[in-house]
Amino acid sequence: MTTVQQTVSQKRFRGDPNELESAYFRWSRSETATWAIAGRAERILQHHFELAEQRTPGQIATRLYRAGDPSGLGVALQIVNDDMPLLVESVTSRLSQLGAAVTGVVHPVFEVTRDVRGLLRDIAPRAADERAGQIYPATAESWMHIELAAPVPDELLDRIEREIPQLLAGLRAVDEDTPAMTEALIDVAERLERTAGGGDDIDFTDYVDLLRWLADGHFTVLGYTGRKVYPALADVDTDAAAQTIPDTGLGVLRAGSAADIQIPAPGPGDQALRMANGSADSAVPGASDLYFVSVVESTDPAAREQSGEDVPPPYHEHIFVGTLTVTALHEDILDIPVISRRVHQVIETAGFDLNSFSGQGMLEVMQSVPRAELFTADFHRLFETVSAVVNLGLRRQVRLFLREDSRSGAVYCLVYMPNDRYSNQVRLRMQDILRCEFQGRRIGYSARVTESDLAVVYITVHRDTGTPPADLSEENRQRIQDLLFATTRTWADRLESAAGGTADLSRTTIREYAAAFPAGYQQEFEPERGLSELRRLERLEEGAIGTALYREAGGPEGAWRFVLYVAGEGVSLSRVLPVLHSLGVEVVDERPYPLVLGDGRRRWIYDFTLRVPAELLRDVLDSGSADLGEAVPGDDRSGDGLAQRFQDAVEAMWFGAAEVDGLNELVLRAGLRWRQVTMLRAYAKYLKQSRFGYGIAAITRVLLANPMTVRGFVELFEAYFDPAAAEDAAERARETTRRLEAEIDAVTGLDTDRVLRAVLALISATLRTSYFRCDEHGAPLSYLSVKFDPQQIEFLPQPRPRYEIFVYSPRMEGVHLRFGSVARGGLRWSDRLEDFRTEILGLVKAQAVKNAVIVPVGAKGGFVVKRPPAATGDPAEDRRNRQAEGVACYRMFIAGLLDITDNLDRVSGAVLPPENVVRRDGDDPYLVVAADKGTATFSDIANEVAAGHGFWLGDAFASGGSVGYDHKAMGITAKGAWESVKRHFAEMDIDTQKQDFTVVGVGDMSGDVFGNGMLLSEHIRLVAAFDHRHIFLDPEPDAARSYRERERLFGLSRSSWADYDQSLISTGGGVFDRNAKAITITPEIRQALGLEADVTRLSPPEVIRAILTAPVDLLWNGGIGTYIKASSETHADVGDKSNDTVRVNADELRVKVIGEGGNLGATSLGRIEFCRGGGRMNTDALDNSAGVDCSDHEVNIKILLDTVVSSGELPAAERNPLLAAMTDEVAALVLRDNVSQNFRMGLSRTTAEAHAAVHRRLLTDLENNRGLDRRLEALPADAEMKRRIAAGSGLASAELATLMAHVKLGLKTDVLAGDLPENPAFAAVLAEYFPTPLRDRFAAAIDRHRLRREIIATVAVNELVDYGGLTFAFQLTEEVGATTEDALRAFTTAVDIFGLRPIWQQIRNTVMPTAVRDELELEAGRTLARAARWLLLNRPQPIAIGADIARYRAGVQELAARMPQWLPEHLETELTQRAAELAGRGAPADLAREVLRLIHRFPLLDIADIADIAGREPVEIAGLYFALSSHYQIDRLLTAVGDVEQGQRWPTLARLAVRDDLYESLRLLTLDIAVANEPGDAIGETIAYWESTNRSRLARATASLAEIFAGESYDLATLSVAVRQVRSLVGGADPGAVAMAGAS
Repeated sequence: MTTVQQTVSQKRFRGDPNELESAYFRWSRSETATWAIAGRAERILQHHFELAEQRTPGQIATRLYRAGDPSGLGVALQIVNDDMPLLVESVTSRLSQLGAAVTGVVHPVFEVTRDVRGLLRDIAPRAADERAGQIYPATAESWMHIELAAPVPDELLDRIEREIPQLLAGLRAVDEDTPAMTEALIDVAERLERTAGGGDDIDFTDYVDLLRWLADGHFTVLGYTGRKVYPALADVDTDAAAQTIPDTGLGVLRAGSAADIQIPAPGPGDQALRMANGSADSAVPGASDLYFVSVVESTDPAAREQSGEDVPPPYHEHIFVGTLTVTALHEDILDIPVISRRVHQVIETAGFDLNSFSGQGMLEVMQSVPRAELFTADFHRLFETVSAVVNLGLRRQVRLFLREDSRSGAVYCLVYMPNDRYSNQVRLRMQDILRCEFQGRRIGYSARVTESDLAVVYITVHRDTGTPPADLSEENRQRIQDLLFATTRTWADRLESAAGGTADLSRTTIREYAAAFPAGYQQEFEPERGLSELRRLERLEEGAIGTALYREAGGPEGAWRFVLYVAGEGVSLSRVLPVLHSLGVEVVDERPYPLVLGDGRRRWIYDFTLRVPAELLRDVLDSGSADLGEAVPGDDRSGDGLAQRFQDAVEAMWFGAAEVDGLNELVLRAGLRWRQVTMLRAYAKYLKQSRFGYGIAAITRVLLANPMTVRGFVELFEAYFDPAAAEDAAERARETTRRLEAEIDAVTGLDTDRVLRAVLALISATLRTSYFRCDEHGAPLSYLSVKFDPQQIEFLPQPRPRYEIFVYSPRMEGVHLRFGSVARGGLRWSDRLEDFRTEILGLVKAQAVKNAVIVPVGAKGGFVVKRPPAATGDPAEDRRNRQAEGVACYRMFIAGLLDITDNLDRVSGAVLPPENVVRRDGDDPYLVVAADKGTATFSDIANEVAAGHGFWLGDAFASGGSVGYDHKAMGITAKGAWESVKRHFAEMDIDTQKQDFTVVGVGDMSGDVFGNGMLLSEHIRLVAAFDHRHIFLDPEPDAARSYRERERLFGLSRSSWADYDQSLISTGGGVFDRNAKAITITPEIRQALGLEADVTRLSPPEVIRAILTAPVDLLWNGGIGTYIKASSETHADVGDKSNDTVRVNADELRVKVIGEGGNLGATSLGRIEFCRGGGRMNTDALDNSAGVDCSDHEVNIKILLDTVVSSGELPAAERNPLLAAMTDEVAALVLRDNVSQNFRMGLSRTTAEAHAAVHRRLLTDLENNRGLDRRLEALPADAEMKRRIAAGSGLASAELATLMAHVKLGLKTDVLAGDLPENPAFAAVLAEYFPTPLRDRFAAAIDRHRLRREIIATVAVNELVDYGGLTFAFQLTEEVGATTEDALRAFTTAVDIFGLRPIWQQIRNTVMPTAVRDELELEAGRTLARAARWLLLNRPQPIAIGADIARYRAGVQELAARMPQWLPEHLETELTQRAAELAGRGAPADLAREVLRLIHRFPLLDIADIADIAGREPVEIAGLYFALSSHYQIDRLLTAVGDVEQGQRWPTLARLAVRDDLYESLRLLTLDIAVANEPGDAIGETIAYWESTNRSRLARATASLAEIFAGESYDLATLSVAVRQVRSLVGGADPGAVAMAGAS
């Protein structure tokens, strides 16, 4: 126990219990935590006070508390006693002797005042201030509270109750008699001196000096008595020979004392003083060696004469018993009387001078001799001892000296040994030997180890009474001495012996380790074990570890030992325990052994005892230890036994190659290797990310509970993907699958069934894996890639991509979703560890829509950093560390994707499958990535990784790198989004490039999208903006001045709003920190943001909400985050928690237009709500698609350039300069797509209401045939569409944008499924995709482009939708059953025949009001739709694009110039009036007339066919055709058909059928009349002649038509009758002949 004493304040404690408690506990000692007592302090003190409340001086007050009694103190002993020496030591020692364990002692000493009855009156700490005037004197009292470790048997407690008071009584006797005993000692010295008579007897002088030395504070007298000794009776009656003199006993030798003190037998009467040692345990437990001092008073002459010469006379003997004080034990022996003279005698006898070297050596030896031996040994014995010991250190030996106490039989063993041989272990082994040799009952010892060469151990072997005398013969002494010497042969000595002859370890190394092994290790293990572990440690490099798992011989079942070897700094238990616990074992104890080698290197051995539950090994072992050796295993790591798997798993977890979680139990439960567990863990992690209904914990429980099924999963996985698998792997996989399905079918629990089926489904849906790939060193990869076919995984949420790669590592996880073989999208650094796939899935929906305009379909990827660096406290350093870890994880993610992706030979184009990857799918070499949130600067890193893989795409793999198109420098994303803004404002007749308009925004000028966007018009009046740092407010901005300042900030590196020149901000504005507590709202800000008059202060989030809802013209989103939601959505629905405090509802917005340069600025429902409330916006996917479009152009251009570089057509040095030189043209090509899409969006918004019914049917078709998920895409359900149609509304702009994207994606899929991209008619489409320098130099290479088909399909479909409309192809399918390929053929052919492209460009590029432009484009669309229908109905299918263009284009263009002369007057008049009206509204008159004439040119297709069949000139047929149309008023009927209400499908189809019939009848009538007349006949005569020959038919028809024309309106029924009458005019002309005209 350790003792602590602190100074106690001398303040009296009367009435102050807190101070009293403090003093009470200040003098205490405890082997338990102080709080264990402190928690019961109040009760302890209370009970002690009750015990001390009344006590008379000299009275012993004790109370023993037992477990469970009402005191609540547990097992404890409380004592109140007069203060006296030896109390605490004696009581605690006696308790220990009795067998009670003392756990805590509180022992304050108080100055206590009591009244005459012993009642407590006052109390103060010892040595308190004098209490003048006190009525009652103060007495020092010792209060002891002793805690005992439970449980304590009742019989022991009873014994304690009896014996402790007896002990205290004995101590009281000693205390009371101490003055008398000390006085007696001094008195005996004086009497002895008088007896000497002042002579020169040296012995008597020394004896007197010795007695005085003892009395002078060097001897604690415990007892005294006198006795009368009769030497003559010594051999007759020993009891009669020594008779105690009555009434002389004091202290422990009092008469009736309970102490059992055996006084030595009387010695010869001629020796005046004798000293002997013994034990005082019975009297003063815990006291040091007891000394008996015997002083003989000389016999008086009369007595001597009376006895006679032959009879020894009786004499008086004084017996003192006590202990030497600490001072005496450390006194210089030259200062101790009697001993000093013996020392000089010894040195002189040896022939040395005291001050000589040898004399000092002998003195040093004698200084080390225990005092008991010095006082009891005579000169001769001392001389022999010193002589034998003095040169012992040089001989490195052990010397044993023995002495037996004749009185008690105790054997005193003095052992000398070399200092460095002594240790506590050596001493204990010696004690065991001596106890055994001398049949000892108890051992006492003292040891002296100084800086000298020798250590001294003085061991007392206490023996039972009656034990035979000890054999102290020289022979036996020498034998025992040899045994003791063997104990001093160190563990290190034995280690060196064990390593003798070892070739792999140098002697220096062995000695270095021998000195380093700690004592605890040496005590626990034999040197042979140490040698084995030495080898392990020596082979470890710094920072490395080693492991061993074994079972101790004879150890219990399920008890294992595990050893961890560490090179370097030690490790905490908290690091090791999770690793071991994850394997399913229980750590029972740990024994760490540190080694510090000579050069300062550190090595550690951690030895653990493990308990292994039997059920853990139930399915893999016959018994719990059958697979373990019974010693530390060797270093062969090639096995696959349990121990090896366990050790490998620990090392994998230690170095981060495997995660520390419950799945590691499968190493033992299922007998798996750690990498097999990692594979299963990857699937479990993917399940978690897939929003599977069970978490990791539940999945883990199921897998652990079904180890044999888990083994089956591993077998199936390896059968599928092990490249070394046998030829029957496929059959084994099928058989394993059947077995697993049967096992799962037999499972009774639903949860277990679902989890196991899910894992089986994932393995079955796995297409590729990198599991069997290795790094450049041949080691397994530190990450695992798995490629899935998500269409096979039924529990995956929609939308399900075409392919998905999951990359797993303990360090990171990532997922890449591709919606097609050729797909593209960014990779983001996600911070959503728990559900990053959900985040990516949400983003990929927008990406898929965004990619509708480019070649690849949508893709998206993301990764999370699972082990971010620990914070250092330095923000800059933390950012660098975090970025470095992010880059490392990004590299791993990219590598994981490429590891299982096919490559291409750049020369031959052959597909190169990845090494050691079994492919369960077809060729799949196209993989490109892009930057995203958190990875904006990572493109070069990705390309570097791709280059390391030799990937065929080179730096086209990740666009936007250092060799590529810098999107920020180009401003391409912002420019693309700005086209949407311009279109929205144009629809309000506002020109953003010429007219000022107000703006609020999200972002700052250092950002790409925001910064570039806010420089796209000098007429921007930026009222407010915010980013994550600041809020910018400029209530009345000057457009020109603020533009220049924004331009300056954009050019300033890493600028923020804080860098804005605030002198340029209008009155009341400023730049404010978002961390500010509040912002003062000035009148100007209040006005600009449309706030209430009483608003004077707002918090930053409130200001941001005010900015978002400000009544301005434009909200420009160039930041990150979702700031707008629908009023029906919650913030949780949005999934952007960081912006919950600033987000607003769409119905709160007062802005007119929103431009989404950034992603996800609004939710899909938020956009729709805003648009339906009158706002104008598209989707982020459409607005900012220029970024992905630019990247796609870059990728495809680089593919082309790398091809021509590889073929030698382009020097490598010219590649990058050429790429850079095309920057501006690439930007123009990209923006052309944005312009085109926005024109189509504008037209779609214009006709949304009119086309609502068609849109409804289109949505249903996409849903049924394209897998469209309306809810997922926020598109209205069919019931909602019905409601809107009934209410006279249609799709909102945001909905139209989404619909357009899905239409394009569906059409592109159809086109790629056929062979249309190979049609020569699209060669020009492919070439036009590339910039001019490439078209001019590498036309042949363009035609061989790897993505030739995909580029053609993309461009062709974009043109079809952007110019034909969202429903163009769908309506052709509805109307004539056309396929997508049919529709594209018809579109391409019709556009070329009628020369629509230049007309469209003229419409779109000419300055005019948007509404007028829309009318013109819609009018041109009528001709396109009608011509496409005609081609599909009247030309052989599939349409021969080139042939039909050649057949009709020239004739149509030639006849078009003469159309005015053929049109009926009323149509020409109507056309002229409409053209004038459009011109009056801002359209160019010539352009208006040209567009309006298009629809009238449509019949020229029929005219060309009729001319071909009739063999007449087209001009002649055209004149006849239009004359007949006018003569029989067919043109009037066609106009009436066009006026019939459209919308519902069947009426629409009926209307189209009527129109088709009219055109067909006119066509046949024209042919009939033409062939009945001669060429060159006048048209009027020709018609008249025909009528004369067909009067009867004509009369009936004309009568009916006249009646119809007499009506005021025409419905479909009326028009159907009219068509029938017209058809009756036709004679024998063959409709099929006309349709097939020119087919050959």
